[in-house]
Amino acid sequence: MPGNAFMKALNGSHRILLAATRGRVGWKFGTMTVLEVTTTGRTSGQPRTVLLTSPIARDGEFVLVASKGGYPDHPDWYKNMVAEPRVSVSVAGGPAQPMVARTASADERAAMWPEVVRAYRGYASYQRRTQREIPLVVLSPAI
Repeated sequence: MPGNAFMKALNGSHRILLAATRGRVGWKFGTMTVLEVTTTGRTSGQPRTVLLTSPIARDGEFVLVASKGGYPDHPDWYKNMVAEPRVSVSVAGGPAQPMVARTASADERAAMWPEVVRAYRGYASYQRRTQREIPLVVLSPAI
């Protein structure tokens, strides 16, 4: 299962791809939009930026899947969002927009999970790998 070092290396490789292609490749993963999300580190208070996929994007909102590849622990970016829900989000290398993150309720998650798995069926296998329920995060524009 992927640990923190692997996930950071994967994100770094993704950034190299974006830079090497000047953004022509890397802002989509299948049908999913790739977002550059900046959180506030829950311990450090410093900005932390990560590239994440959004299997559901509509009405100005994005849904993220805190899967960490089925690892037993939540990803750091999710823990940061729980501690400080104000984030900034850049779509396709565009300007960062302020957004607010919240964990989907159980009912919302149940309704969205089939759509999430349709966008990328790997999420279903990640859920089978872990005993934790993988949270879905809804990003909404900050008002």
